[in-house]
Amino acid sequence: MTTHSEHLTPTLSWTVTPEPFTTRDATALRRAYYAELAGRYWKRQVTETEIDQGLLDFPDDGLVPPTGQFVVGRLDGEPLACGGIRLLDPLTAELTRVYVDRRARGTGGGAALLQALEAEARALGAERVRLDTRSDLVEARALYARHGYGEIPAYNSDPYAEHWFEKNLP
Repeated sequence: MTTHSEHLTPTLSWTVTPEPFTTRDATALRRAYYAELAGRYWKRQVTETEIDQGLLDFPDDGLVPPTGQFVVGRLDGEPLACGGIRLLDPLTAELTRVYVDRRARGTGGGAALLQALEAEARALGAERVRLDTRSDLVEARALYARHGYGEIPAYNSDPYAEHWFEKNLP
């Protein structure tokens, strides 16, 4: 007679909380976000100098109250995700810098980020959330569609944007 013992995998737990985008963890996540975004666009590894320049060219200064918020997601305490929300007008917020480390994809981090960022948008008075993204960011587009974001006509002239989404907040 053989016995089969089941190994129970502990449930991983995400926490997402507001954090200044200048903290060590937030900065590391923003750098990883830009490295992946630029690397996928350029189809090559990006240099630290290019990351530095990208962060200067696309500053995060609007991601602070009262115009926005930045959040860091931690999976069992390890910082592996981030995102920002900023007001475009009094009723419209925009998602930006949404990133989940490759090692943590598929664990619910994207959903946890969206839930927290939508709550932050509501707290800022927004009734809807918009975002733009690129065609090559297929995981992001799938995440947004799964969470009720629908494609809309372009609302900005970002030269890198190829898809625009919006969701009305309940």
